Amino acid sequence: MSRGGREKEQLRLCTLVCGVPKAVSPSAHQLVLETWDLQCERNGREHRTAEMGSQQLVVRRGQPFTITLNFTGRDYEEGVDKLAFNVETGPCPIETSGTRSHFTLTDCPEEGTWSAVLQQQDGAVLCVSLCSPSSARVGRYRLTLEASTEYQGSSFHLGDFVLLFNAWHPDDAVYLQEEDERREYVLSQQGLIYMGSRDYITSTPWNFGQFEDEILAICLEMLDINPKFLRDQNLDCSHRNDPVYIGRVVSAMVNCNDEDHGVLLGRWDNHYEDGMSPMAWIGSVDILKRWRRLGCQPVKYGQCWVFAAVACTVMRCLGVPSRVVTNYNSAHDTNGNLVIDRYLSEDGMEERRSRDMIWNFHCWVECWMTRPDLAPGYDGWQALDPTPQEKSEGVYCCGPAPIKAIKEGDLQMQYDIPFVFAEVNADVVYWIVQSDGEQRKSTHSSVVGKNISTKSVGRDSREDITHTYKYPEGSEKEREVFSKAEHEKSSLGEQDEGLHMRIKLSEGANNGSDFDVFAVISNDTDTERECRLRLCARTASYNGEVGPQCGSKDLLNLTLQPRLAQSVPLRILYEQYGPNLTQDNMIKVVALLTEYESGDSVVAIRDVYIQNPEIKIRILGEPMQERKLVAEITLVNPLAEPLNNCTFVVEGAGLTEGQRIEELEDPVEPQAEAKFRMEFVPRQAGLRKLMVDFESDKLTGVKGYRNVIIAPLPK
Repeated sequence: MSRGGREKEQLRLCTLVCGVPKAVSPSAHQLVLETWDLQCERNGREHRTAEMGSQQLVVRRGQPFTITLNFTGRDYEEGVDKLAFNVETGPCPIETSGTRSHFTLTDCPEEGTWSAVLQQQDGAVLCVSLCSPSSARVGRYRLTLEASTEYQGSSFHLGDFVLLFNAWHPDDAVYLQEEDERREYVLSQQGLIYMGSRDYITSTPWNFGQFEDEILAICLEMLDINPKFLRDQNLDCSHRNDPVYIGRVVSAMVNCNDEDHGVLLGRWDNHYEDGMSPMAWIGSVDILKRWRRLGCQPVKYGQCWVFAAVACTVMRCLGVPSRVVTNYNSAHDTNGNLVIDRYLSEDGMEERRSRDMIWNFHCWVECWMTRPDLAPGYDGWQALDPTPQEKSEGVYCCGPAPIKAIKEGDLQMQYDIPFVFAEVNADVVYWIVQSDGEQRKSTHSSVVGKNISTKSVGRDSREDITHTYKYPEGSEKEREVFSKAEHEKSSLGEQDEGLHMRIKLSEGANNGSDFDVFAVISNDTDTERECRLRLCARTASYNGEVGPQCGSKDLLNLTLQPRLAQSVPLRILYEQYGPNLTQDNMIKVVALLTEYESGDSVVAIRDVYIQNPEIKIRILGEPMQERKLVAEITLVNPLAEPLNNCTFVVEGAGLTEGQRIEELEDPVEPQAEAKFRMEFVPRQAGLRKLMVDFESDKLTGVKGYRNVIIAPLPK
């Protein structure tokens, strides 16, 4: 039976129930809804949700959307007929919880409530404008129409629609004023995530893909299986108008550490054989689809940027402005004392483990929202960290923490501000454990919370946002904030004014090549100094874990001339670092300088990033919507040995239908090209990113991308 036929039958049954006298002809009185149109395509364009497809209605709260109603039998008569609508969300909709609303067709809508306004009538066809309040609960709604006259009433299920947060509405809690920022932080499906090290910042492309097929349904499913929903469905759904609440749910659900059907399982030990290496991902879409395909079981494996990127996808999909940020030299302070203690043996090797860690970099998400739950002044960007590190209210989640509170040292505010404050502000103290067991505090130049980075708005360049998290190092205001945070900086040893040391890198450290690092030592006194210098290089992971040694030097008698700088080289050979290089391409170099006369030590540490070869992408053909293009993708093997099991993975929102995987049959010999061509048909116009990942037995996680401007179809 057709939809119109079903509704006519429904009306017939309803008429019988209502008991219309048989002498009265129903056709003279009935208002029969024959067809209706939720105008998915038009509303999608106006609500900036068209890329989610035209098969479902997706709108943003606080903004009107239009539907048409086509009656048969007779025309709608104002004053005679009464039309009312019901919207319901969640399994147990209740008006007092904000999950159900009943409202009638009126000429003048009431502020702050659901409303329906007659826009236009053309005979039996009505054009009606519906609008939600700007504080409505987000999620999937059921929409029904009640049509009644003096004689009978009928109810029609018009279908379902999805309501999202609205960064374009001034009264919405996620309102963002600048259009270019809304386009970047809500609508952009591609981005860059910053990695590498403080001294060599790299970017990797990421396909957020929040408008791709299935992603909205997956995000809503994530909300509907979170533990708070399972405990109390009504209470959970009633809180879905609040981006603070949604942010905490998403932060907890992106990781699986609470056995809550979370999306990703984290792993940091470089053993990923039963899953995907975290470095191999190039987008959230594949991860979220795998999660659903696995029956909401965790996807293997994630690390911080993967957790952050997936959370960014979910929050953008729901309409909350979001961005991934990277903090270099990020502290993980487990005991809350804002001091990270590191222990080194006299030869520069790590002496014993501490739960406190310094990560080369750490990624989290910032989401834009108001904070009516806090005192005024804390609206704006909020840190949200789904990487499972410490529990918050008994669950592995973090935030939202107002960036303003972190900068001002207001540690009592919700949520988890002390932890994020330590990530960007904690002091690092190196203890030299001598052979007799005595510990000496070293002077050093390591400071956490450096070069906090995110992608610039509308450009493929890095924006440094360190100033939003902290006042300039050493400034009066910075000391004032530390005092407020009740942190005593006396824990940090005074720098020896006479001796300074830093580690310098030669021109480049390319994967497959030997290179030099230098300990540059300055003696700023008028006297000669006799010292011992130990240099040690080890392969490392970005979270601070170190592997085998790949270079060392021990100078027992180093004479430092007064008022001069001296450079001591250490050669690092590929044959030593290559076999033990992790997917993070990091080598940690530690220099320990000890003066014989005083016994004082100076420590310098540098994380060297080993650069992968470039992936080159050529686009052949005229880039136009619905027209076939060819991508030619090449990579040169920089190693002195062949690459086996070579695989390219390509994807791009609006460009490819999901992922394209190309496995090369033959090994790629040294200095030879790995190359293939791929056909694709762009579905969406505008600026798009074609993203590529390359994997092999000896070269992993190599990334590349190409921006492509797709012209729209001629009208």
